[in-house]
Amino acid sequence: MKQKSFFSKATHIRDYFAGWEKAQQEYRLQFETNARKTVTKSPKNPKALVAVACLLFLIFPFQLRAQSLTQTIRGRIIDRESQSPVIGASVAVTTTNPMKGTLTDLDGNFRIEKVPVGRHTLKVNYIGYEEQVISELLLGSGKELVLSIGLTETFKEMDEVVVRAKQEKGQPLNEMATLSARSISVEETKRYAASVNDPARAALNYAGVASVDDGGNEIVVRGNSPKGVLWRMEGVEIPNPSHFGQEGASGGGVSILSVNMLDNSDFYTGAFPAEYGNALSGIFDMKLRKGNNEKREYAFQAGVLGVDFAAEGPFKEGGKGSYLANYRYSTLAILNKIGVKIAGDAAPDFQDLAFKMHLPTAKAGTFSVWGLGGYSSQVAEAERDASKWVEKRDRFDDVFRAGMGAAGLSHVYFVNPNAYLETVLSLSGNFNKYYYDSIGTDFKATTFYQEEFRNTSARVSTLYNHKLSNQHTIRFGAIYSRLGFDLFSEGRNEDKVFQRYMDNDGATGIVQTYGQWKYRILENVTLNSGLHVIRLGLNGNTSVEPRLGLRWNFSSTQALGAAFGVHSRHESMAVYFARQPLANGQYSQFNKNLELTKARHFVLSYDQMLREDLRFKAETYYQQLYDVAIGADPKSSFAALNAEDGFITDSLVSQGTGRNYGLELSLEKFFTNNIYFLITSSLYNSRYTAADGIERNTRFNGNHILNVVGGKEFKVGAEKTNQIGANIRLLWAGGNRYTPIDQEKSIQEGHAVYLEKESYAKQAEDYFRTDIRVSYRKNKPRASYVLSLDIQNVTNRLNVYRQFYDQDLKEVKTITQTGLIPVLNYRIEF
Repeated sequence: MKQKSFFSKATHIRDYFAGWEKAQQEYRLQFETNARKTVTKSPKNPKALVAVACLLFLIFPFQLRAQSLTQTIRGRIIDRESQSPVIGASVAVTTTNPMKGTLTDLDGNFRIEKVPVGRHTLKVNYIGYEEQVISELLLGSGKELVLSIGLTETFKEMDEVVVRAKQEKGQPLNEMATLSARSISVEETKRYAASVNDPARAALNYAGVASVDDGGNEIVVRGNSPKGVLWRMEGVEIPNPSHFGQEGASGGGVSILSVNMLDNSDFYTGAFPAEYGNALSGIFDMKLRKGNNEKREYAFQAGVLGVDFAAEGPFKEGGKGSYLANYRYSTLAILNKIGVKIAGDAAPDFQDLAFKMHLPTAKAGTFSVWGLGGYSSQVAEAERDASKWVEKRDRFDDVFRAGMGAAGLSHVYFVNPNAYLETVLSLSGNFNKYYYDSIGTDFKATTFYQEEFRNTSARVSTLYNHKLSNQHTIRFGAIYSRLGFDLFSEGRNEDKVFQRYMDNDGATGIVQTYGQWKYRILENVTLNSGLHVIRLGLNGNTSVEPRLGLRWNFSSTQALGAAFGVHSRHESMAVYFARQPLANGQYSQFNKNLELTKARHFVLSYDQMLREDLRFKAETYYQQLYDVAIGADPKSSFAALNAEDGFITDSLVSQGTGRNYGLELSLEKFFTNNIYFLITSSLYNSRYTAADGIERNTRFNGNHILNVVGGKEFKVGAEKTNQIGANIRLLWAGGNRYTPIDQEKSIQEGHAVYLEKESYAKQAEDYFRTDIRVSYRKNKPRASYVLSLDIQNVTNRLNVYRQFYDQDLKEVKTITQTGLIPVLNYRIEF
């Protein structure tokens, strides 16, 4: 059996031409197997990869002439709670000899010029605020380093500078977050082995996070389905930002988000602050960075995944406004069009665009216009020459197309130095289109299955934040979303009868309101509390969700924390509007009144700084899921929380339950002295109870995860201004759960027959994987050049993905996951 392709999600994502779950699984597995045969073969032109690699090395400018290279570090210092500028703060680069420093101006801005390229530590001090130390910042010659740094006011009024070095590495940017949250830096996303500049893949290194499939970037958070993850951009919900994404899914084959555009962002695994709603398992709260408003800068990148170009700079010299934009096109598609077919005839084709315009004004506040979008397709059409048909699949057209887009206008207005109002207006949408046609000898197509899902959203979000004092901060907000949908699906059922499963269009609304209060009870005790309310207009279902978090720093290096929250998420519109035929010829929309799926999250944590650059953290959690959508048949073992996406045609009721509990341990050495590592271990259990009353393992119950990631950087060159990076990732996790197939009955009935009483009772053998990344950065007077090579699954271990029934061979077969994949990349910043 061929290994699973990195892009296989694109080819056979859409095999939904069965109207019931068992047939869906059978056809999906069969098609995924065919996909692997199509896109995981050895390159038809193996010299092509070598040629591309050699070309990149040839154009890489290796010059050994010693030069004294410098660059600028600048940015803005703000109060973390109120977001207002901190005037007169002391900012110093402590790693230069002598030290370089400056004070912030009336807008909180600072600028330090002629800093030698390399790694540096920045220290920020201001009377009445806790000292901030940011270590190992990477300064290259090609781009200025522009920072935004938040300071926390001390508990008591101080008359002198507070000398309290505080390491903020990994702490969430949202000051209302208490536990189960951390920031994801752009540098980490670039550095981690096998992350391939994808924040979702970078999150796999954190405790409690697992992958469903090597071929996609969906993630399992604490045993929950990937579809429970919420994506936010610039403060509002957006559709799944992945190429080749399925209806209702949270991931796909390749991320649309570019590291050229992203700023540091937050990732949550449970007990979310009150401002977050419509999320059940995890949250990516992403930010687009502002373009450089003083200097025009560019970046060009070419690699196995794509070729992209980024540009940024001021609208006019001396102005405060800026622009930032990035465009990318699939490398495999480019090569395919010029005849170099590394991925076969059905090369994944994708492109994406993102932009942000930052427009500050003197009195009316700050405006931002932003957007991102992507289009992807994979087309495998039958040859219109029957003599070339060898296998059964050769006579089928298999076409998949998908896209998403989001754009918004954001406005921040400071009511006074301690309060601001943030408003976001956004429009977004996504679509999936798939058809699977049989081609006759006359080359006429016979439809086996086709679908087209289109979703649109118009949102308005407003947030008011007020820092009442150094002890009290409050935040209130409201979100209204108008969801439009146009859903169509039809195909042949088990009896070869053509059936329409869905044909609906319309709109509904979602209203969310929330309030939060951050209270520093004592200097070392902080309470975050709040309430979130969400109402789905489609059926009037409402969820009232209290949130509470408490953190106690009982010593200068140790802290205990506890958090609780009720959270919920609606199903995709395709689930609510699925339909089944009635005896009278009419249709029943049996899922329209489903409740919001809900979960109560309980978290306890212990955090200790073993030394300035070494942290140990332990979290234990319990999640109680209820109002889970399950099969209406009293004998059914089906539950929607076992699905990866949101297209389900079964009749469902909101009567299921589930529970997830576990222990997570993390030991992290921050990047200091040119070395870092992160070791995370998770022991967990994920269970559910469906209509038959039997508690079972969920599909995503791997039970254990051990992840080790680390790396070292070497300074090279005549003046040690260049860097070689070596990174590795080791992963050991429990295998995927699956439902066994009754081979004898499958042969008798001509399709896969699953042993439903043993749903997800079987588990594949443990999953092992090793990834490595090596990179070389060369700094020159006007540009920086980076050449990197990621080798995913360097041992070429073919981990088990799942089983399927092969109708042609009449036997049960096993699909394996991705084998070794090299990802070469070249980048220039200038």
